[in-house]
Amino acid sequence: MKPTYRLLAELELAFDRTIESIEALAVHYRQSPGAAWALHSPTPDADWLRSALLDFWYQDGQDGRVTRSYVGLIAADASLLEHVAAVNSAKAHFAEILASIREEAAGLIPELKAVLPFRHPALHTHLRGQGLARLHLKQCWRAIPVADAPLSRVRLSWYSSGRSIKKLTVREAEQKLLALDHDAPHIRIQLQRLAGIPDGEPLAQVQKQAPLMRANLFFAEPLADGRERRAMNVALPLFIPSSDGKLPDYNMPPPFPSEKRTRAKRSDERLEEEVFLPSLRAFRYRG
Repeated sequence: MKPTYRLLAELELAFDRTIESIEALAVHYRQSPGAAWALHSPTPDADWLRSALLDFWYQDGQDGRVTRSYVGLIAADASLLEHVAAVNSAKAHFAEILASIREEAAGLIPELKAVLPFRHPALHTHLRGQGLARLHLKQCWRAIPVADAPLSRVRLSWYSSGRSIKKLTVREAEQKLLALDHDAPHIRIQLQRLAGIPDGEPLAQVQKQAPLMRANLFFAEPLADGRERRAMNVALPLFIPSSDGKLPDYNMPPPFPSEKRTRAKRSDERLEEEVFLPSLRAFRYRG
């Protein structure tokens, strides 16, 4: 196990390198821009790109599980792609050290969110001026999406029906409830419900996911493994290899996801309609 001060020093250096690599990418893009499009900006220039990639902050009331998106497409030559690779490498290193800190000294995380911005006065001034509070660590380390090869077209669409489902045992559910305020009436009621089902019955813990933009990429030529297309989530601008500085054919998705469910419920829906343990968002499977 590394000493805490060593981990902190490594994270500070990784943060610095992330900022520096983003600044270098923005400078290069300003000097040699390719065609670009962005969902919420008529001018996705170097200033827009820099602002998008340096948005590391929580906003007031922001859910910690939610990240802000900057959907866009940028035609990139080999030199620009090298800068993108440098940013992603720095971000990956930052994430690796952060994971070590979470494992060995998790209590330092709140302090890191408050202290790291002070290492960059310009960023800290922006932080204070915008009334922002602290670092959003996921927005620091999330990678910039890059297409594997030149594309013939891109199709963008909102995906707003996503959810993650994790199986829970009765014992795990009981431990999670007991970790809450087990003297509270609503927790006692749920513990009683839990006691009324077989110990071997699996439960499903469901977490609704925030809407996200999906990009379906169609390659100009099949990849070496034969793939002709790929789907990926794009929370940051997608960089597309381009020898002529032009974008492939792309569609114009709506600026915001529909509030209505856009996908039909699966005919083989296996979970009961009513939540079984509300405090855990845990459902029973249909019999």
